[in-house]
Amino acid sequence: QVQLVESGGGLAQAGGSLRLSCAASVSTFGMKSVGWFRQAAGKEREFVVGISWTGSITDYADFMEGRFTVSRDNAKNTAYLQMNKLKPEDTAVYYCAATSLRASSNVKIYDYWGQGTQVTVSA
Repeated sequence: QVQLVESGGGLAQAGGSLRLSCAASVSTFGMKSVGWFRQAAGKEREFVVGISWTGSITDYADFMEGRFTVSRDNAKNTAYLQMNKLKPEDTAVYYCAATSLRASSNVKIYDYWGQGTQVTVSA
């Protein structure tokens, strides 16, 4: 069983930055791919980016536009999502999820999900 806990969300101004963390409860997290998703109020959950257990990006959404950077530190059982040049439309609850498969936008492949962290970007 892997428990994921996101943190780092909060309020930011447009153009600002936030760094989200996804901390896992077990060391086997290092062998799993991680996907980051977000869900804005009243909208469906959407894929942001995926990262393999080796740290390679597996897939990403176009809206990242080079503004977001994903990374991980397996020694700390933690994945990160660095978000720069934030826009009001980035406002959403951000989730991380872990899978033994290649991280992608397919939510069905993920075995574990965090509870989410709210990101609010003001204009």
